[in-house]
Amino acid sequence: MLGTIANTGAILMGSIVGSTLKKGIGEKYKTVMMDSMGLAAAALGINSITEAMPQSRYHVLFIVSLAIGGLIGTRLDLAAVFDRAVGKISGGSNLSQGLSAAILLFCAGTLSILGPMQSALQGDNTYLYTNAILDGITSTVLSSTFGVGIAIAAAVLFCWQGSIYLLASVIEPFITDALMNEISLVGGILILSSGLGILGIKQIRTLNLLPALLVPPAVIAVLTAAGMG
Repeated sequence: MLGTIANTGAILMGSIVGSTLKKGIGEKYKTVMMDSMGLAAAALGINSITEAMPQSRYHVLFIVSLAIGGLIGTRLDLAAVFDRAVGKISGGSNLSQGLSAAILLFCAGTLSILGPMQSALQGDNTYLYTNAILDGITSTVLSSTFGVGIAIAAAVLFCWQGSIYLLASVIEPFITDALMNEISLVGGILILSSGLGILGIKQIRTLNLLPALLVPPAVIAVLTAAGMG
């Protein structure tokens, strides 16, 4: 768990540093930072999509995942639940927008999934230490735009990576390259969606699409069991 603790600590530290910087930034500079964060999220999403899509073995799975995940998320209205919870903390600011992007950036990446497994099974924290550096920088930029509330994502990350760490020996056989590729593809689309929202191009209730990340593991498991994977 040492790597996960380091990763969580990096996000907390980055959030504190970034929020301190925000206090001394004028309004026009905050606007520039917001636009920069939106462009960065969109670019990261597009990069993930373009890398994963050519490698996909299940060419329509990401479409099915988004459709099914969107229906489930909308039925549960995850975005509204999240907005209400964050609204009580943020006092009506746009924190929920930045926090949803932060959670996706921190948790949907390959390093954040494989890192805890490598730590649990091999005692190697290399992936998590690398991820800690990346997330520390990202949280600094995000919190300089959205405030110290971005630190909430550290708790989400800790629970996410901690669960993977504890279940590593059980889920390891199912974490194949094909599955990671599909998750990266769907995750990239969700990150791009967050970027478009931050830029004000299209407000998509991205959190209602979050269950889409659970569809590829379920579908691939069924196909593999049926001998079609």
